[in-house]
This record gives sequence, structure tokens and C-alpha cells, in this order.
Amino acid sequence: MPREYVRPSQKDDIRVNRALGNMPRVHAESYSETQLLYLRRALMNNRWQKHMIDNRGSFYLPFIGWRFFYVFLFGRNKRAYSRKEKQLSLALFLLSIVAFILMSVALGLLLLYLLKSMLGIDLFEGTSLGIWDWFKSL
Repeated sequence: MPREYVRPSQKDDIRVNRALGNMPRVHAESYSETQLLYLRRALMNNRWQKHMIDNRGSFYLPFIGWRFFYVFLFGRNKRAYSRKEKQLSLALFLLSIVAFILMSVALGLLLLYLLKSMLGIDLFEGTSLGIWDWFKSL
């Protein structure tokens, strides 16, 4: 028998739960679901949480009875980096620069080789890498 979908309470949200935990119980229990919804929206409306793409949702798989959520965020990172993140960011930046330089040099050498072959210049008699023949066949 499939389980019936039960809409979760706004109190299940971690931000709402934390906010309600910081106030007297008598007041925390007096909020209606609508008020909790707007409290949740107010807590989520932080300036640092604005992203270019902010897609969040959930879905239910009835055949196994589980609910899943997904979050896809894309935008500029405005939070402070930890020391490890700074080191990793620097390493990736340097790796990107080295990769760009190596690819640029390889492309430049290939273009020089094709130009040399197009002009009919042979640096070593009787030797060829075959790149010019392959290029002409295209």
C-alpha cells in the first residue's frame, strides 16, 4: 500500500527550527503555518544568498516511498575562503595558467609547422611528421 504524501511543517526547516529554539516555548508554539512560512522566507532573504541561478526543489518517489531534494546554485562566491580553500584556489589558478600557456605554445608550434610546410621549407631532408599531408586531406 503506497504511503500518502504528508506536507512537512515549516517547523522542519532548520532555519525556522533554530529561530524558534531561540525564543520562549510559549511564543514559539503560537505561530501558525502561514506565519512560519513567512518567517522562513524572511530568514532566507539574506543578501548573501542571492545567486544568478537558484533552483531548489524536491520530489517524491512513490514506488520506494522516499522524498529527495535538490539544490542547484550558480553565482559569484561572496563568502570568505578558508585557508585550505585559498591554497586550492591558488593551485587551480596556477594550473590553469600553465595549461593555457602549454596549449598556446602547442597551437603556435602547430601553426608554424603548417606555415613552414605550406611554403615548402624542409628543415631536415626526407623527414616529415605527416601533419601537412593530414591537413591537406581535410
